[in-house]
Amino acid sequence: MKALFVLLLAQLCLASLVPEREKDPEYWRRQAQETLQNALRLQRLNRNVAKNLILFLGDGMGVSTVTAARILKGQLQHGQGEESLLEMDKFPFVALAKTYNTNAQVPDSAGTATAYLCGVKANEGTLGVSAGVTRDRCNTTKGQEVTSILRWAKEAGKAVGIVTTTRVTHATPSAAYAHSANRDWYSDGEMPPDALEGGCKDIARQLVENIPEIEVILGGGRKYMYPKNVSDVEYPHEEKHRGTRLDGRNLIQAWKEAKPHGKVAEYVWHRRGLLALNLSRVDFLLGLFEPGDMVYELDRNNETDPSLSEMVSVAIRMLQKNPRGFFLLVEGGRIDHGHHEGKAKQALHEAVELDRAIGLATRLTSTQDTLSVVTADHSHVFTFGGYTPRGNPIFGLAPMQSDVDRKPFTSILYGNGPGYKIVAGERENVSAVDFAHADYQAQSAVPLRQETHGGEDVAVFARGPMAHLLHGVHEQNYIPHAMAYAACIGSNRGHCNAAACPATPLLLPFLGLLLLLLLC
Repeated sequence: MKALFVLLLAQLCLASLVPEREKDPEYWRRQAQETLQNALRLQRLNRNVAKNLILFLGDGMGVSTVTAARILKGQLQHGQGEESLLEMDKFPFVALAKTYNTNAQVPDSAGTATAYLCGVKANEGTLGVSAGVTRDRCNTTKGQEVTSILRWAKEAGKAVGIVTTTRVTHATPSAAYAHSANRDWYSDGEMPPDALEGGCKDIARQLVENIPEIEVILGGGRKYMYPKNVSDVEYPHEEKHRGTRLDGRNLIQAWKEAKPHGKVAEYVWHRRGLLALNLSRVDFLLGLFEPGDMVYELDRNNETDPSLSEMVSVAIRMLQKNPRGFFLLVEGGRIDHGHHEGKAKQALHEAVELDRAIGLATRLTSTQDTLSVVTADHSHVFTFGGYTPRGNPIFGLAPMQSDVDRKPFTSILYGNGPGYKIVAGERENVSAVDFAHADYQAQSAVPLRQETHGGEDVAVFARGPMAHLLHGVHEQNYIPHAMAYAACIGSNRGHCNAAACPATPLLLPFLGLLLLLLLC
């Protein structure tokens, strides 16, 4: 009898979770008809030339992360969550990208960055080079360099920018400008002697030297720009934040000196300095707000460090000054770090902030001339399940106990990672810990100090000119080729004159008939 009572009570509770309007079949029919009409309107394809290109990259933002971030966003807005829409959900064209590296089934962020920025798949751990380069071997690099869509845009006369929540020399941003046999060669202080003797350049130096006219660079990574043991401006007493360079160079100064005569180059390291800039008087902007990666959004000091959204706002307004348009890479890079640490709450709040930046960019641009693409480099072994009821807190418990060890479990779990904990010979009882804490490490099936990437396909969302080129299942390296085609930059521009007047082919039969009538 007691079990029956509990079951009836549970069913009553579940029934109360259903919004009243959703009980009416007409609600779902009307919603489907609206979606159908929107889909039919997509038959009128946007074939404009893309003046502007924005690539939003959620590092580690697999499909399960996208779904969980959607629920979190809705719950932060006091909704149940599942019915919420992310900004990327509103993009009309969606594809899947295959993320493997040339030598890895489950990829890393360097090989994947080379794919979606340079259009060429590569080995794990290598940046801006072909698969002919072996990781760590400097002497395999020469002649194997591949260029990125950022360079293609710059060569076409567009303004270009990079915004990231990681260090600006990290895997994702550095594939836009660097060529390296090892993604970890942030400064010469991280390079082995044979690589230095072989003439390979560290990534920070390449940022300053390879494409010196990148208009906007915003993120973290100050310490790689300064000589070894130089104190950090923000953390002067912390040894771990001191400069790392062995060559004694101040690359901030070198960055300024590399700019053309008469151009204004501004360096900022504080949110206040960034937001105080008169952008109409700035030609080049470098902002490095932390010695290493930027702080998680949940922990960010909003007086000293700008949010990703604030950096994107500044970047777009800077780049829009160029009448030929721009290319902007925006990375929500610490989604990945949160997952590696098993800290799902950190990861998902990073994803929500990236989505906020996407919405801001949408308001600052037009779909008529701006192609926006949102994707991820790879996934993670992150999941959520457990037959949770509608509106269940995304960081909450599943509504059941394990039928094996009789202990509760959180909906969010990892396949492997640091959350594996055994207490008194058994799985830890999560009801005894604060599983809603920002730094709680969700339980994992296999113990690892760092959780790993996942190997499944990732989503690609697209909106704007030629967005329909991103459809179906693609190799990841297809992405920059499609974007370049839309903007008439890079190698295949034969279609561009026709694209400038897309109606011409339709008019030819009528013009022929008119000419025939005139001759008669």
